[in-house]
Amino acid sequence: MIVKSLIVLVFLFIVFSLFFALYTMAKDKSKTHRTVKALTIRIVASIALLIFLLIMYKLGYISPHNF
Repeated sequence: MIVKSLIVLVFLFIVFSLFFALYTMAKDKSKTHRTVKALTIRIVASIALLIFLLIMYKLGYISPHNF
């Protein structure tokens, strides 16, 4: 249950980061790099989540549903 909760939390963080990048892109007219930083964090979190899912699958903590 902890693994599933962690997956959901990271996924929500990824979505939040995406919308934060959209907000900064629309509102921030200066030359700051907040949008780039937010998108970079989103990409890193997505890759980390993918690696975490692969490790948890290999260790047997999660498994796909059988159809």
